[in-house]
Amino acid sequence: MRLILSVLVNDQPRVLARVAGLLGRRNFNIESISVGESEEPGLSRMVIATRGDEQTMEQVQKQLHKLVDVIKVQDLRDHSAVERELLLVKVGAGPGTRMEISGIIEPFRASIVDVGPQSLIVQATGERPKLEALMELLQPYGIKEVARTGVTALSRGMNKAGMALTANG
Repeated sequence: MRLILSVLVNDQPRVLARVAGLLGRRNFNIESISVGESEEPGLSRMVIATRGDEQTMEQVQKQLHKLVDVIKVQDLRDHSAVERELLLVKVGAGPGTRMEISGIIEPFRASIVDVGPQSLIVQATGERPKLEALMELLQPYGIKEVARTGVTALSRGMNKAGMALTANG
């Protein structure tokens, strides 16, 4: 089972190392981890994706709560969440294939962010299956390099003031 946790932590040195160390000691493979500023000054949000059975997932959450710098742990399986990942992919592309590649990436709402003499870099955001489908279509052109952020996510629902959020804000 896939687990995505949103973990609000103090923005302090070594917090990421302590969280990753905790998961490593429990033999969890971290599929992805992204960390950045949160809406609260002095706090960062970590979004961690991993896999395991239900009992193991509960144990991870309990262990995370015991870390001093962890403020809040939210299991995003329990909420409707918006998940996204950023993909940068360098594809072999001479002048004769660039228009063809543009046509392939357009339905994915991806964009070309750099062009070299024999390659280009495509940027795409979305859920993992969408990005995997794009990669599959670009494979015949020769994928030279790939960089991915891993998943980042937020739960839908109530904002800080307790008001229901809608698609319009």
